[in-house]
Amino acid sequence: MNIESVREYCLSLPHATEDFPFDETTLAFRIGGRIFAMIDLERTEWFVLKCNPDMAIELREKYAEISPAWHMNKRHWNQINLFGYLSEELICSLIRHSYSLVFGKLPKAIRLSLKGVTEVEGTVLAE
Repeated sequence: MNIESVREYCLSLPHATEDFPFDETTLAFRIGGRIFAMIDLERTEWFVLKCNPDMAIELREKYAEISPAWHMNKRHWNQINLFGYLSEELICSLIRHSYSLVFGKLPKAIRLSLKGVTEVEGTVLAE
């Protein structure tokens, strides 16, 4: 999977937006104003995603392409090497996982205001 495919997939999720909150090269993807993924446009091999802490440990042990994210809370954020051997299906699954974690932590009023976000990863997110 390349950076364009990652970008297109992130933006295909309901109400996902993108911006450059830190500098001109760090592209962030958000839901409800909160970041669920980031990629540096100068170092496109690394992609950062939020992850359940227990799952993060399992993924890091299983895949050489997944490690604790640099400059982030290493308990909750993984960096994924897009130039490795991870399948597109796995990467998309990890993006959905990150998106659903961040969506689930949004204040209820914001979650309810995001029309059309009902299910991601088989989990009901909003009614």
